[in-house]
Amino acid sequence: MEPKLNELSEAIKAGRRKEAKLATEELLAAGVAPEEVMSALSAGMDDVGRRFKANEIFVPEVLVAARAMQTSMNLLEPVLLSVGSEPEHTVVIGTVEGDLHDIGKNLVAMMVKAANFKVVDLGTNVSPDAFIAALREHRAAVIGLSALLTTTMPAMRRTVELIRESGVAVKVMVGGAPITQQFAQEIGADGYAPDAASAVDEAKRLIARTAA
Repeated sequence: MEPKLNELSEAIKAGRRKEAKLATEELLAAGVAPEEVMSALSAGMDDVGRRFKANEIFVPEVLVAARAMQTSMNLLEPVLLSVGSEPEHTVVIGTVEGDLHDIGKNLVAMMVKAANFKVVDLGTNVSPDAFIAALREHRAAVIGLSALLTTTMPAMRRTVELIRESGVAVKVMVGGAPITQQFAQEIGADGYAPDAASAVDEAKRLIARTAA
C-alpha cells in the first residue's frame, strides 16, 4: 500500500476526520483508483472492528472512527458512481417499529458500508411495510433489523414474519441490546450479530450462503 493510502487507513483507525478528508482528497486528485481508496478505508475499519471485538477499544472510539470513515466516503462515493463502480450487494437496515434508538444501528450501517456494501438506512421506527417496500425497491441481499427495547422485540418478530410472508428473497439479520442468538432463531432470522463489527462478518456470511 502506498504511503498516502496507508496514511488514510491510519487516520480512520485513529478517528482523525480532518486527516482522513485531506488524504482522500489528495489520493483522488492524484488519480488513484477509487477502488484502492475504498480498500484503504476498509482496511482501517477492519482493524477498528477487530479491536472492538477484542475489547481493546469501545463504542466511543468506534463511533469516532466511523465518522472519519463517513467523511471520506462522502468524497469517494460520487467518484465511485461516476466510474460505474458500485457495491455488488445491498443491505437494508433500520430500527423496528416503536423503537427510536439509532446509535447501534448507525454504527452497523457505517461499518457495513466500509466493507463495500451499499447500505439503505431506513432510520428508526420503521414499519414492516416500509421494510418490505425497501427490499423490493433496492433488491437487497440482506436486511438488518435492530431493536434496543424489550418492548419492541415483538415488532421485530412480526417484521420477520411479514417479510417471510411477502415472498421477498432476502437474508434477515437481527441485533440490538435485548436480542440473543436464541431469540433470533425463535423468530426465524437467518443471522444474529451482537455488535457492529460482528454484523459485517455476518452479512458476508449470509451473502456467501446465498451465492453457494
